[in-house]
Amino acid sequence: MALGVTKNKRIFDELLETCKHNLPSVDEAMLKKAFELSYDAHKNDFRASGEPYFNHPYEVAMIVAKEIPLDDISVISALLHDVVEDTEIDISLIAKEFGKEVAEIVDGVTKMGGVFKGQEITQAENYRKMLLSMVKDVRVILVKFADRLHNMRTLEFVNPDKQRRIARETLEIYAPFAHRFGLARVKWELEDLSFKYLNKEAYDDLARKIKNKRRERESYINKFNTPVIDKLKEHGLKFEISGRPKHLYSIYRKMIKRNKPFEEIYDLFAVRIILESNDSNECYYVLGIINQIYIPVPDRFKDYVSIPKTNNYQSIHTTVIGPEGKLVEVQIRTRKMHEVAEKGVAAHWKYKENKFTSDAELEEWVNWIRDVFENASKDEASKEILASFKLNLYQDEIYVFTPKGDLRRLPVNSTPVDFAFEIHSKVGYHCIGAKVNGKIVPLDTILHSGDQVEIITSKNQHPNRSWAMFVTTHKSKAAIRRWINKEEEQLIQSGKELWEKKVKKMKLSFNSDDTIKLAKSLKFDGSGQLFKAIAQEKVNLDEVLAPKKENEAKSSVPELEFDSFANIARTDIGGILVDGKSENVMYSFAKCCNPIPGDPIVGYITIGEGIKIHRKTCDDLINIVKKGENRLVPVQWPTVDSNLFVAGLTIVGEDVPGILKDISHSITSYQNTNIKSVNILANNSMFKGTITLYVRNLEHLSRIIERLKKNKGIYTVERFDSTNLV
Repeated sequence: MALGVTKNKRIFDELLETCKHNLPSVDEAMLKKAFELSYDAHKNDFRASGEPYFNHPYEVAMIVAKEIPLDDISVISALLHDVVEDTEIDISLIAKEFGKEVAEIVDGVTKMGGVFKGQEITQAENYRKMLLSMVKDVRVILVKFADRLHNMRTLEFVNPDKQRRIARETLEIYAPFAHRFGLARVKWELEDLSFKYLNKEAYDDLARKIKNKRRERESYINKFNTPVIDKLKEHGLKFEISGRPKHLYSIYRKMIKRNKPFEEIYDLFAVRIILESNDSNECYYVLGIINQIYIPVPDRFKDYVSIPKTNNYQSIHTTVIGPEGKLVEVQIRTRKMHEVAEKGVAAHWKYKENKFTSDAELEEWVNWIRDVFENASKDEASKEILASFKLNLYQDEIYVFTPKGDLRRLPVNSTPVDFAFEIHSKVGYHCIGAKVNGKIVPLDTILHSGDQVEIITSKNQHPNRSWAMFVTTHKSKAAIRRWINKEEEQLIQSGKELWEKKVKKMKLSFNSDDTIKLAKSLKFDGSGQLFKAIAQEKVNLDEVLAPKKENEAKSSVPELEFDSFANIARTDIGGILVDGKSENVMYSFAKCCNPIPGDPIVGYITIGEGIKIHRKTCDDLINIVKKGENRLVPVQWPTVDSNLFVAGLTIVGEDVPGILKDISHSITSYQNTNIKSVNILANNSMFKGTITLYVRNLEHLSRIIERLKKNKGIYTVERFDSTNLV
């Protein structure tokens, strides 16, 4: 396209002149190149109105230059904001021709526009947060505001359904968002245009009523202003005075909220005086002049100059009784205060909103922006400052949505699996694949704000252990862990059933402690892991149980003998005391250490088997406590008559005449110790046997053992317990 064409040259000159008037500096060559590229890219496209499509990016650029003036980069980006989405031009070309900044802004505007295509708005505040999370440069949002404003100005040319959808989106998303950024004029126009298409009947009715009262109101405002103007001029003040504009949607909301007719809502007249001075003291000077002319209403005075609003909004508000006894609200502010309130980026973000944000980070950021605009000169507020306008908010979370437009908030680095579990546990359990923005992706793909995610499910699919390695949310991690545990429980139960069938078939005897010992000998943490390995066919039961079959006869006799002794000793002394009391609780003695009266003992609370009584020195118990499974409870042997308990000795020696007499004398002659039973078996010239006797404590028993060892022909004397079987 050649710029020699009359119309194109004229409108480019208008844009250039607007930029030069409002912006710190303008790269004229770059602006011209962007103008030409945009025109050439869109020259064969037309809007619904029938006008050339290029009119849209041009008007958006004009809005940015005139109504939201920041810098020439913003205007250039506005000219190019649709070329990547609507033409064959690639973002890499934009970056090459216009630089990284322009490319990032164009890319950001394109992505923001894509968020709402065909989506139903269900969580407006989340959408606004999502838009913030998608961009790092504030100019992306400002160009998008301008884009939406021009679309609303030309909305009459699209079909009614689309009109209502776009209007609702604008009212719920863009107007509050513009308000948050302090773009009051943009916000009011977006609201009024949205109102026009969402409730045309009410809009037309209000517009008609306002028009009918227009002359009457203008006449009254002029009558009110005349003496004020004369007095201000008399005092040599420079100022602008006008009736404050009334916005249709604002009036409509007040009518609904207060449940009052138009006449009552619209009855209050309003005047704004803007002083061409940056001296805030002049505001009070003008207030004094107004109060000399008209009687003030005492309870209707607000001083936001000395005590600004939370968002630094400054102005004096007073209400006076004007001609004919009518109330008139007067706002007095300096030009600087007015610019900040009406046009400054983010200066007006909380004013007149029902809900106040608690986001300290956002407030700190907008205060910084306000400071730049208020304190920097026109030249200072240039590319150097604007280039650092980075919006690093909500970066700890992302906003993604379903194909139906339902929004989900997730932590940064979330994956489609996290999204699936966020939708519903069943969706997560049966997730087999995912589409992100219409393309099938791996399940460990990192999601980003604005992504549309569709989960593909199958009733035959179950969570994979590898998912636990990349999921992010607590919900998904817990669900996957539950499933894995449930799957493991099923394997353990299946393995246990196979084990029990095999043991029964081989006619072997195994209690729980035997099984644990076998599992540990095979390098498993416990019987559960052994059963799991059996179910997974990692253990050959025939090979494992064969040695048990061969050795059972050999090992059963001494074990039974000890069991018999232990039962006698424990029964003789009575039941175990739990925490010093005789409790009616289920308990049993651990086979790993076989505690008998006299041993220091402690209880361990099991799941399903009550309290297991262990020796305090038991290696298995010490290992359990080391793993952090500290479920110990104090237990004691009960005190019996004369403080005696049954103890057992194993004795081995040479079978010589009188040996039994010597053994008996060594025991009974020491402190009148009583023998309960003697069981001696002779084999050739050797004997082996067990002796049970009553002792007071372990020291008493140790002295008897020493006495027995002194007898001729006695080889070994040991306390009878599970580690010293004969």
